[in-house]
Amino acid sequence: MTTDARNVLGGPLQACSYDPLTGFFRDGCCRTDESDVGTHVVCARVTAEFLAYSTGRGNDLVTPRPQWRFAGLRPGDRWCLCVQRWREALRAGVAPPVVLDATHEAALQHVTLAELQQHAWRPTRNDSSQADS
Repeated sequence: MTTDARNVLGGPLQACSYDPLTGFFRDGCCRTDESDVGTHVVCARVTAEFLAYSTGRGNDLVTPRPQWRFAGLRPGDRWCLCVQRWREALRAGVAPPVVLDATHEAALQHVTLAELQQHAWRPTRNDSSQADS
């Protein structure tokens, strides 16, 4: 996929996840445009705490929805989150780690780079840094 989209670090936007397939456009990237009213631009590696929080706020990301080809998320999955939900989770103390090179620069209209960097995902030896993780 060719795109001019930039990430929060100023580089080319990298893919967030192909499995599960994420993004407002379901192309694996946290791209956005004016039709994306939720601004799905934060590539996060979801945690159990965040998934429970999101469900409690009315956005169940765990339950499979076959009609939407959505298998449900598990802790460790990467997903393009709405920046406002990530910010809410940040204030609630349950913000999931962010994959900075796969987070769209539009996130900076709602949160600071410092906030994102403080929650940057840092892979360990057992983690894959690939978008298909």
